[in-house]
Formats: sequence, C-alpha cells, structure tokens
Amino acid sequence: MGKLSRRNMLKAGGALGALGALGVASPAQAHSLWTWSPQGSVAGAGAGLDPRWVWDEEADSLVASVIDRGEVPRVNELLRTWTKNGQPLPAGLPADLRDFMERARQLPSWTDQRKLATVVEFNQKRGLYLGLLYGLASGMMSTVIPKEALAVYYSQGGADMKDRISKTAKLGYDIMSQTAYQPDGEMIVTCVKTRLVHAAVRHLLPQSPYWSEVAEEEIPISQRDMMVTWHSLPTTVMQKLTTWKVPIPAAESAAFLHSWQLCAHMLGIKDEYIPASWTEANTQAGQVLNPVLAPTAEGIKLADILLNLGSSVDGAILSKPVLGAFTRFMLGDEIAAWLKIPREPVWDPLLKVSWKPFIAVREGLLPFPLAPEAYWLFDEFLRKAALLFLSEARPISIEIPDSNRPS
Repeated sequence: MGKLSRRNMLKAGGALGALGALGVASPAQAHSLWTWSPQGSVAGAGAGLDPRWVWDEEADSLVASVIDRGEVPRVNELLRTWTKNGQPLPAGLPADLRDFMERARQLPSWTDQRKLATVVEFNQKRGLYLGLLYGLASGMMSTVIPKEALAVYYSQGGADMKDRISKTAKLGYDIMSQTAYQPDGEMIVTCVKTRLVHAAVRHLLPQSPYWSEVAEEEIPISQRDMMVTWHSLPTTVMQKLTTWKVPIPAAESAAFLHSWQLCAHMLGIKDEYIPASWTEANTQAGQVLNPVLAPTAEGIKLADILLNLGSSVDGAILSKPVLGAFTRFMLGDEIAAWLKIPREPVWDPLLKVSWKPFIAVREGLLPFPLAPEAYWLFDEFLRKAALLFLSEARPISIEIPDSNRPS
C-alpha cells in the first residue's frame, strides 16, 4: 500500500476511500495514527480528531480570498506599520481581514500573567542556552522534518533562505523579550502575521507542480504539522536543558511552557492539541515528532545554508565545521549523517568530554577550579551563537506571500 495521505485517500474515492484506507492501514501507518487524548491539553477536552486532517478553517478561506482578490501587496504595505501588540490595526485593511485579526490578536482566557512575569526571569538567566538551542537544536531539527523542509523549500520563502531564517528567528527573539505578550511587545503581532503566512502557503503550495510532485499531502501545514514544529522548539529545548542538568525551578519551567502554549494558540493551533504539561508534551512529541524525522534532498540543502550562516558573525568560532560539530552533539550521529555533516576530530570529542562539566561550572554546581580547559571557548561560543540566532540586527517584516518559489 502506498503512503497514507489525503491525496491518496481522495484518489481512493472520497470519504469512503478515506475510511477504507484507514481501515486497512499497515502496522507502520497505524503507529502514526493519532491516539493522544485532548484531556491532556490546555482545553482539557476536545473532539479528538486526528490533527493531520485539521487546518485553520477561518484563516485559510480568508487569506485565500485576499490573495485571489489581488490585495496582498496593499495589505503587506499596511501591515509593515503594525509592529506592537497594543497598536491599533492600520486603517485601510479589508474589512473581513481586519475583523479576523482583531479576534486573532486577543490572548486566550487561560493566559496567566504571573507566569509571563516569571518567564522573563527564566529567559534572562537562560538566554544564552536558549539562543544556542533555538538555532542548532530546533533550527537544524527542522531540516529533518520532511513536511516542514518541503514546505519551506518550495514556498516563496525558500528562494531567500537568509531572509526566511531571519523571520523565523524573530519569533524566538520576540518570545524571549521582557514585554513579549504585553502591549509594547511584539510576540502577538509576530504570531498573527505568521498565522496569515501559513494560511497563504496552504492556498499557494498545492498550486506548485514542484511541491505537489514530492509532497505526500494535498494541503500543507496541518494542525499536526504545526505541533511537530512546536515540539522541535520548547519540548526539545527543555529536554536538552534537562539532559545538561541545568537547574530550573519548577515555577520557571511551568512559565516557559506557558509562554509557548500561548504561542501555539496565537498561531492558530486549537487548544485541544496544546499539551497542558511537560509530561503531556513529551508524550505527544514521542508520537508526532520523533517518528517523522528523516532526510530529504531539500532539507540537506536548507541545513547547509544554516551551517554557513555563522561566518557572518565570527568566521572562526562559528565556522561551518564548529556548528556542524554542535549539531552532531545535540541531535546525534544519525541526523548528522542524514545531513552529510562530517566528523570533527577536535570538536566532537571535546564536546562529549567537556560540555557537561562546562555547564556544571557555569551553573555553580562545580567549583571553578574544576572547569574544563575549553571553558572560555565554550562560553564565547554560547555568546556568539546567541548573537547569531537571536540577533535583532535589522527590522524584519513578516509578509503574506502571493506566489510560490520561482522555478
């Protein structure tokens, strides 16, 4: 049997074909079927539908209409002036888009301002680790999430990856800001604009013969796809911090999760799919993230672009070989092999032996006299990596695409 995809289901005969395909799924396909309970979500309940077949109905139909009406250039021009959460939407937006955005910019009722205050402390203390992990753990992992790699590569953003990466990094920068979700912050704006971009990509990518030739789904960026990407960020980051034995108070851990739960909601992910705890997040990630990791030709190209970005900040300590060694250290030999990252005779063993002692000394768990010889080298790398992956070097405008990647 071929891949279980919406396209193949439709070819098999509409709704009856879909039911038939599900009924005779192979063991491997059955393993990928949705079993996570919405009782473990921030909503505490839900329909339990497989998020592979759920998208963002309201945003998708609205943005498709904006594109088809030829209004994207004007909308983008107006939205360039909308940068702060508390700022009124610009005058002149189409009425249906304005109405949607006014609703979409509202924080959910379960927002906890105390946790948002606590996460500021966490981000300040752990900012250097977060910069490294968002860039090399989450960023490089995205290149071995096949659906994400294909959607990025064949959409309009794939034609200018440096610009695309800058826009992705803006989300990491904004969520770490002291005022992230406050009126003078920018996280809500970034999320709402990104939600509009996702809706545009869902409308445009199916029209690309290049994407359609390699994609297994008919429509990209399902709710499940978005949760896969979400887990490559906070879930993966917290797993790494735990592995490194970075001491994190329970209140700060919960606050970090809360900031990302809000992010998921503001991106249009339904509350019934957003994990309510780290335990639930790890369980869901084990079902939706870990099994899908695999190499693609497009992902390998994207990874190579990412690994070459560091030379613009520091061609020595952020060289491609060093970034490659850190990628291998954080994501493992298998993923490094998929991405064709060569072994580094100096950095590979250095990281295996010295990284955890470096963290322990840095966190005050070991006295400084026990610091590894590479302590200052690692410390400098952390600072430069944070500068690279969380830099606010120039104003970044997230804009709605109106075409796919040029052939």
